[in-house]
Amino acid sequence: MKKSFAIFSLLFILSCDKKEDKNPAVSTDNLKRSNERTDTKQDALSTEVALKKTNDELLQAIKVGYYDVFANYIHPQKGVRFSMYAFTNKNEDKHFTKADFEKYQNSKTIFTWGSRDGSGEIYKATLNHYLKDWVFKKDFTKSEYSFNKFKGGGNSLNNLKEMYPDSNFTENYIPGSEKNGGMDWNALRFVFEEFDGKYYIVAVVNDEWTI
Repeated sequence: MKKSFAIFSLLFILSCDKKEDKNPAVSTDNLKRSNERTDTKQDALSTEVALKKTNDELLQAIKVGYYDVFANYIHPQKGVRFSMYAFTNKNEDKHFTKADFEKYQNSKTIFTWGSRDGSGEIYKATLNHYLKDWVFKKDFTKSEYSFNKFKGGGNSLNNLKEMYPDSNFTENYIPGSEKNGGMDWNALRFVFEEFDGKYYIVAVVNDEWTI
């Protein structure tokens, strides 16, 4: 009798362990903090499948602060440009080569990123703070994904396709709340270009409702 009870208890524990968490934590097992990318076989995949994989890895890296992993995806020749809002200004938006990004990644150097919509206040922050507080202002690992399509859109000019006409992009969209009439939505977009058979990020564009 005791032996049967013990077996039943063990089976019960194992079955509980197998239940999946409806909101699992972001896995960082595949995020290698090294100079190697995790998508070495990416060229065998379709563009859409490959960029969905890369998009998710970028989100995971930013969420947990693995900015050195993010750096591995920066375009080797064109670098990466950060736009605070949907309108991309190549003359004013902050741009980093991969080497500069790695140089300032843990630096206390303050950069001017642009001006806040509405107040016009100049937004200044270190690179790491910008990534944490602006780029990832919401948990985009729980967002709605789209490929080469915009889900988020407001009254601000979105010139992404004009500025990057031959590029692919991904969008991570978080709908606005009913309480605020849906206007508190947010979107994070990654723009990609191919180089030597792999896709690299050339732009990080945030978008939200503007006045």
